[in-house]
This record gives sequence, structure tokens and C-alpha cells, in this order.
Amino acid sequence: MFFIKRNYALFFCFVFALSIKAQDGNKAIALKTILQTIEKQHHVYFNYIEDEIAIVKIEPPKKSLSLSEKIVYLQKRTNLQFEKVDNKFITIIPKKEVKLVCGYVYSKNDNQPQEGTNVQLINGGSTMTDKRGYFEIKIEEATEIGISHIGFITQKIAVTNLLNKNCPKIFLELDVLKLENVTANHYLASGISKTIDGTFVIKPKKLGILPGLIEPDVLQTMLQIPGIYTADESLSSINVRGGTHDQNLFLWNGIKMYQTGHFFGLISAFNPNLANTVSISKNGSSAFYGESVSSIVDISSNTNKLEKNSFSAGINMINLDVYSKFNINKNGFLEIAARKSITDFVKTPTYTKYYDKAFQNTSVSDFSTSQNIAYQNDEKFSFYDITLKYSQKIGLKDHLVLDLIAINDQLEVDQKATINGTVQSESNSLYQKNHGANILWKRNWNDKNSSKINVFTSSYELDAEKNKIQDNQIVKQENRVLDDGFKIENNHVVTSKFSINDGYQFNEIGSTNLDQVNTPAFYRKIKEVLRTHALIVEGKYNDTLSKIYLKAGMRVNYIEEFKKHLFEPRLQFNYGISKSLSLEVLGEFKSQNCFQVIDLQEDYFGVEKRRWIVSNNGTIPIQKSKQASIGFSFNKNNWLITLDNFYKKVNGINSSGQGFQNQLEFAKINGDYEVFGSEILVQKKINHLITWLSYAYNDNNYHFPGIEQTKFSNNFELKHVVSWAGTYEIGNLKIALGSKWYSGRPETTPVGINNSDPLNPTIEYNTPNNKNLDDFFQVNFSTTYKWETAQKIQYKLGLSIINVFNKQNEISEYYRINPATNSIEDVKTYSLERTPNLSFRVAF
Repeated sequence: MFFIKRNYALFFCFVFALSIKAQDGNKAIALKTILQTIEKQHHVYFNYIEDEIAIVKIEPPKKSLSLSEKIVYLQKRTNLQFEKVDNKFITIIPKKEVKLVCGYVYSKNDNQPQEGTNVQLINGGSTMTDKRGYFEIKIEEATEIGISHIGFITQKIAVTNLLNKNCPKIFLELDVLKLENVTANHYLASGISKTIDGTFVIKPKKLGILPGLIEPDVLQTMLQIPGIYTADESLSSINVRGGTHDQNLFLWNGIKMYQTGHFFGLISAFNPNLANTVSISKNGSSAFYGESVSSIVDISSNTNKLEKNSFSAGINMINLDVYSKFNINKNGFLEIAARKSITDFVKTPTYTKYYDKAFQNTSVSDFSTSQNIAYQNDEKFSFYDITLKYSQKIGLKDHLVLDLIAINDQLEVDQKATINGTVQSESNSLYQKNHGANILWKRNWNDKNSSKINVFTSSYELDAEKNKIQDNQIVKQENRVLDDGFKIENNHVVTSKFSINDGYQFNEIGSTNLDQVNTPAFYRKIKEVLRTHALIVEGKYNDTLSKIYLKAGMRVNYIEEFKKHLFEPRLQFNYGISKSLSLEVLGEFKSQNCFQVIDLQEDYFGVEKRRWIVSNNGTIPIQKSKQASIGFSFNKNNWLITLDNFYKKVNGINSSGQGFQNQLEFAKINGDYEVFGSEILVQKKINHLITWLSYAYNDNNYHFPGIEQTKFSNNFELKHVVSWAGTYEIGNLKIALGSKWYSGRPETTPVGINNSDPLNPTIEYNTPNNKNLDDFFQVNFSTTYKWETAQKIQYKLGLSIINVFNKQNEISEYYRINPATNSIEDVKTYSLERTPNLSFRVAF
């Protein structure tokens, strides 16, 4: 009986439960009906697609809930998203599907997991890999993932290749030129490498970030390399292992450039957004380079391949620029880049700092500071540069390239004053320009033989005019250089390890210097022309198994006017002692026939006082150099340590080309300088951080026979130079902080005034370069951030601060006589004050 009663009870409970569930199910109604009810109650309207809500049924929310609470309720119980357009309209769309993808990032080089790799979505979301190289990230709308790490080539992977896969391994390739030809990759920053022949190679488009730089400026970047510096912060005065700026050979796509800076050296004349490869050689240069007794800086914008059409434009607080590259047929493209100063429209704080630095202690400033008179100044300064490239592949074996470049600077200064009721005025104008062209034809005869022919021209002009209106005096000065020539280069692969290159080069260089004054009448014009022929041969042996690299060459120059032969051997040797340690030996003999001198310190208003001349093989001899160096490179576990010891001697220099402002200023005597030096770099890479410390030592001395003290310190000697920097790159953000300290350059102090000629008193000096200026110290900062939209438009924002602590650094000092007081004036020149700069760039 008890059993029967219990079964009845269970049956009753089961039926009651089904009844309750049926009642609950009956409460679920169509979503469309619920929305109509809410519309009437809250006076709103829902926008939706019928098919997306037709099958949705849920229990309606309580009527007592507010509109916002009801929307939250509906979102939780449906796969729909409610978006308020305004107070009246609400749009209903399906919820975006969130997917999770994962993976492991490894180095393809050593199969090691890469911690700290940045994984970036196109819509801005990002994450980083852990110690195992593992990452996972939520995907909503993104269709592509970017994976980047310092030192590796950035990969872009379609999301579809990661979905429904069990966290695949992703291998990153090292970002190197050719792995077997690189001894130090990421030298100072990503995008800089040192190759097996001792050459430094910069890829501006891959360049990371360096202190004080927000653009991949070619010349500013090379100043970070140990042994390369500028004693006066000018890019028109770059010193490499103690040499003067004019002793460096600057080439732009095969064109020799005689002007390398805008704003009289404060800005590089080479568009930073155009160069594709920059090769810098401090020693052991190829025999195909001539006309230089110091370094080689070879700038090339040749990509040798067709790419998609592109356009970019940018602006900073000094200039604006545009760049465009577009394909004109399936085998040819046209590339145009232009840059112009914005000083015509606005004078920014950056421009003001640059102007004050460039024109301090020149006639432009002395005119207004020598007397306590209210002068009215009206200055106009502007510059521009334009480059054009046409590249056309012809068939399978031929390639034709045309390059054009134009660089132009213009300065006009008008000054007026009323003195004793008389209006006095002076008008100054200064024009500097360098135009060039190069035609390159390349042919691959077969797999083992190829040829290149370059036909080039370079024209340089520097014109100055000073008009003293009240005195009716006009002073004109001109310096012109015309450099024409052609070069033939043949390459022959003999075996997989050995190749031979040979060629011929012809150059005709002419220089003209004009000085003219109308009152009192004076006219001087000097024109010189030199023609040189060069035969070139070099052999290269590269055995990657025995780790031996040897390149030896000979350049034989013949100068027609002097009927003189010059033999210039070159050597590059590298031996891999172990996998991480290598030995490097470099050597070269070189010569130069065209260089710069200073006639008078006040020439061209003292702003650009150097003028180009050519040798006459007598009072102006041919400059000849010889250099040898031995170095070691250690590269292991993200440590890079390099040591270079060198000896360099340059004969045939003239004192007028060394910038003396003491008793040797007008001496014009010939001599030489000799340098012993060492350069050390210690660098460590830790995930996204690269930090380095460098030290350079130079013992640089002149030798001028025939003067009382025949040996003394070089004007450009910086005996000790120490640099430190730290750069951090993560995703699209880059930050750099660095400092530079060096011992002061030499100067000559005065003893007193010699009044033996009352009408022309002179300063009596101590022995040349008897003292040094105070030490130089500067801290620089820069940061950039770039982002990309779904439409593949890239934006980049940059900020830099030069001389963060606004330290007053003296970079030169000289003395002059004040005729009013017959006393000695101490004239000092200082480095840039704290100078900020902002940049913005867009590219697509």
C-alpha cells in the first residue's frame, strides 16, 4: 500500500513540474513584439533587419524597468547589440563575433623563442609574447596581424591562417643585408649594419631611432658612428678620423655633391625620405672610388625593383616635403621628391634657434651689434631640394636609370639705420646651389659577367653680393665648380669564391673664383681645369667555410695637366677567428685634386667662407693620404663589442684650408697632418632595448715645415669623444635618449697687440693651438609614433629635443682688434640652445 502511495506522489510531482515548465515556455514571445511594446511605452524607435530578429524569442523584461535597463536585459539574452543613435532612435545589429587566435614566435636563424615580440592588430589592439614566445589575442574585425621585433623583418599574417589551427609556430627572419656578408647587424640601431669589408650600410627606410632625430637623416645618422664627428655641429663640417669635410667624397647616385647642407650646415641637403642605401667607408674603400683622402659616403636611391605606387607628405618646424613613386609601365617607374623650407610663411622657434646659431659672429650679426644704434633688419632665408629618378628595365638583360638632383639655398638681408640724421643701409645676398645628373646603364651579359656605365655631371655655385648703398660700394664674390665625367665598371665571376672587377674613369673638374669691388676698383678671376684618367682593377676572394674574406685593388690615376701618375692600392681583409670573433685589416692610398680653402674669414659674410679650388701641383699641391687599421669584432648573445686602431697621414694640405684664425690665418703654407687613434663600441640588445657606449681617441697633429713650431695639434682634433644612447622600440612607438661628451678643440690665445704700424695694429699670439676650449656635453631626446588605418594609410608623429638641458657649449673662439678702443676682443661661438622640433607624416 505504501509503495502504491509513493508512486502516486512521484507521478503527481512529475506532472506538476511539466506544467510549470510549459507555463514558463509560454512566457517567451517574439522579440519583435517586445520591441513594439517598448517603443510605445518609451516613445522610441528601433531600426533593425527583420531576418536578424525574426526567430528570436525571449521572456519580456518587466515593465517597471527603465529604457536603459531593458536594453541591457535584451543584450544579455540575445546575440544582438543595441546602439543609441540619439534619444529617439536605437539601431539593432548582430554582436560582433570575437575569436581568439594564438601562436608561438621563433627566430628562423637559431630556432629560439622570441620573448617581447609585438603582435599588432590593424585596428590598434596589441599584445606581446612571453618567455615561450607564446601569444594569444582576441580578433573582432581585423583581417591581418603584424608581428614585429627589433632585428627581425616584420611579418604580416592573415587571420584566416591562424584560425582553427593549434597555435602554430611563426618564424621571423633576421633583418640583414646578406647574412654571410654582415659582421655586425643592428649597429647602434635597427637599419644599420657593418659589412665584412668594413663598410657601414644604412637603410634609412628601415632605420630605427637615434637621439635627436625624428627623420632618417643620412648625415646626422653617420655622426653616431665612432670616429665620425662635427666639431661645430655643422653638417657642412663633418670630420672623419681628423680629416676636413671637403676631404670626404659624397656621392648621390653617382653624382659628386659639393654642397651637403641646407641652412649653412644645420640641415642635411639630402632628402631623408628618399635614400634606399647609404654606404660609409672610413678606410679600405673600393678602388672604384677616387678624389678623396678621407671617407666615402655613397648615397643610393636605387631599389632595382618595381614596387606598388606610393605617395607621402610631411612637415616639421623647418620644412615640408612630398614624395611620389609610380609605375609608368610593367618594367619602369618614376620617382619624384621635393622639399622646401617653410620660413617664407612662418618663423618657428626651431628656425629662430637655427638662425641664431648659423649667423652668430658673422657680418650679418656684426652689422647690428658693433654699435649701439637701432638697426632695422629684414632677412629672408629659404631653401629647397628636388630629386627625380626614372628607371626602366629593357628586356631581361638591360637596365637604364636617370637621376637628377637640385639643391638651392638663398639668403637676403637688408639692414637700415639713421645715424646723425643720415639713413645708412646695407643689402646682402647669398645664393648657394648644387645641380647634378647621372645616367646609368647596366647590362648582365650572362650569369658571370655584367657591366655598368655612368655618365655624370655636377655643377656648384656660390654667389654673394654686398651693397653698401650710402658708400655706393658693391662687393661681389663667386665660386663655381663644374665636374663632368664617366665611369665604366665590369664584373666577372670566376668561381663561387673568386671574382674580378675592372674599369676606367674620366673626370674633368673646373673651378672658378671671382672677387670684384667697384669702389675702389678691384677685379680678380681665377679659373683652373684638371682632367684625370683612372684605370681600376680589384679582386675579391670570399670563402664562407674558412671564414676568409680578401679584397685587394689598385687605382692608377693619370693627371693630364701635370703628366703625372699616382698609384693607389686598396685592401680589405676579414678573418673569422670563431663564430663570434673576427679580425679586420684595412688599408688604402688615396689622392685628391679638388678641395676647399678660406681666402678671408669674412668672405661670403663669414657664413659660408670656404671656396673650392683645384691643385696646381706647386703652391697648391695634390693631397695624398695613406691609412691602415686593424680591428676586432665580437658578436654573441646580443652583445656587440668592436675595437679599431688606426693610423692616418695626409700630405699636401694647405694652411688656408684648415680654418686657422691665428698667426697662420694668412700664411698659406703647405704641410701634413698625422693621426693615431682608437675607436671602441660596446652594445647590448635586450628585447626591445638597444643601448650602447662608444669611445674614440684621436692624437692628431699638424706638421708645417718652415715655421717656428713645426708640430702642433690639429684644429679639428677632439682627443676624447664619448657617446651613450639607449633606444626602445615596441610596436609603433620608438624612444631614444642619448648624450655626447668630448674634450674641447684647440685654440690659440693672444699675448698682446703689436702697434709697430699704428694704422694697422696686429695681434701677437702664443704658439699655435696652445690651449683647448672647455669640454662639450649635450643630451638629446627623440620619439616617434606611427599608426595605420584600415584603408592602409600610415601616419607618423615625431618629437625631438636637441640639447635637453640647454647647456651652453663653446665650439670656437678667436680674437680680433676693436679699432675704436685699440683692444683685443674675445669672440666666442656657441652650439645650439635647447631646440625642439615636431614632425608629422602621412603615407599611402
